[in-house]
Amino acid sequence: MNVKKKLLTCAIATAMAGSLLSLNAQAETLRIGYSADFETLDLHEQLSGGVLRFSHMAFDPLVRWTKDFQFEPRLATEWEQTDDTHMRLTLREGVTFHSGNAFTANDVVWTIERLKESPDYRAIFEPIASVEAVDDYTVEITTTEPYPLLLNLATYVFPMDSAFYSGETDDGSDKAEIVKAGNSFASRNVSGTGPFMVTERRQGVRVDFERFDDYWDTESPGNVTNIVLTPIAENASRVAALLSGGVDFIDAVPPNDLDRVRDANGVDLIEIPGTRIIGFQLNEETVEPFQDVRVRQAVDLAINQEGIADRLMRGFATPAAQFSPEGYSGHNPDLTPRYDLERAQELMAEAGYEEGFSVDMIAPNNRYVNDAQIAQAVANMLSRINIQVNLRTMPLAQYWPEYDTRQSDIAMLGWHSDTEDTANFFQYLSFCIDEESGAGQYNYGSYCNEEIDALVTAADSQTDLERRAEMLREAEAMLYEDVGFVMLHWQNLGYAAADGVDIEPVVNAIDFPYLGDLVIER
Repeated sequence: MNVKKKLLTCAIATAMAGSLLSLNAQAETLRIGYSADFETLDLHEQLSGGVLRFSHMAFDPLVRWTKDFQFEPRLATEWEQTDDTHMRLTLREGVTFHSGNAFTANDVVWTIERLKESPDYRAIFEPIASVEAVDDYTVEITTTEPYPLLLNLATYVFPMDSAFYSGETDDGSDKAEIVKAGNSFASRNVSGTGPFMVTERRQGVRVDFERFDDYWDTESPGNVTNIVLTPIAENASRVAALLSGGVDFIDAVPPNDLDRVRDANGVDLIEIPGTRIIGFQLNEETVEPFQDVRVRQAVDLAINQEGIADRLMRGFATPAAQFSPEGYSGHNPDLTPRYDLERAQELMAEAGYEEGFSVDMIAPNNRYVNDAQIAQAVANMLSRINIQVNLRTMPLAQYWPEYDTRQSDIAMLGWHSDTEDTANFFQYLSFCIDEESGAGQYNYGSYCNEEIDALVTAADSQTDLERRAEMLREAEAMLYEDVGFVMLHWQNLGYAAADGVDIEPVVNAIDFPYLGDLVIER
């Protein structure tokens, strides 16, 4: 094996020259076939599942979720809520970045301050008023008011190498600059504390990783020394690659192939109930009828969520009528899918659109399970209420830049709550857009209901958790009636791996496999 691959930056290459991985009989290469590549190396440029998966490979969070949604110490070893608005975290000592720089509290402060500037993350981190380095291995976080989800936020703080990302490039650009879908320093270069270093990347084609020889977690059972990640967007090709031995591990096993993979020799299938809501957003800026709640209700009523879950998803999804899956604080058991084509047609007539209108719709074709097929099915269903849909599907690398411009009339989106909490769905997907705070960052349709926003905001500072849950359940009911987001289903998760690749301990409902802990036994 060639361990002299060119690293992404001279800084990393220099730091690692004397500590390249010494392979032994237990060294293992993992070949991954994911449905999509991560969009960038900059953790704060794009809030997406792909980037968050990458984050757990090349970086470490302060804390992370266990399978049963408890907090596990990572770069933070202890924490204490000293009063209603202050939390102190003790940091792990002896941790080294890939560049060779030492990890300290200054890196945590720098990272959180950058998160608060990120267009995609600032809404999540708005409750944080300030963060201070008490000493080299202690940080104190101050919130603007009592906030019960501060540790939830800590799962999304992956400390970055502040020295590595500070200063200017040769052309005078700020190394810390966050550029959406741009060619920034941080989008091309990486220095994390995580188990794997990126050694080569051809976006959309292949990413190579090597295990970081100075990785702090010496107790990890993981024995993977190299990873080759190949994006394979087409479902059948991804499954075929696993069954033929071309790759060792795939995600997003499609519903149509579940039985085939389950019954195949030499592979194991892992199925996990998911919490990612899949749905559509109606653009009220480009389509005036969507400003009428009756039209939005008609769209919702025209879509047969249970039919999609049963026939297209083969039962590999749970039909939804709200953001919150069962188990979340705001899950409202009274809200159920309400497919009613006759009532949908009546509402279109009442709103003065019996003859319908035409719209453009966009959807990815390699991000969510059966995404393109679902979008086509929804387009066909909308035609029954005389909404004619011009559907375009595209790979994720093209989809996000187009999604960010909000120029189409309907867009598909899947969202997993970043905090494993109901409020996050609202804050990103339905809050009135506020560019300064970051609220509504993924509110594609410019939907706005200030009463719902005020209720969710009040819930977020409510320390009585039962009262908070009541408020969030009420917000779900209000959104249900107003159709601020067209819900389809919660997508289940399907992973598969070759025999001997023990993925069960490292995959989870949040869909971010902890590959640093993966054990391969050939």
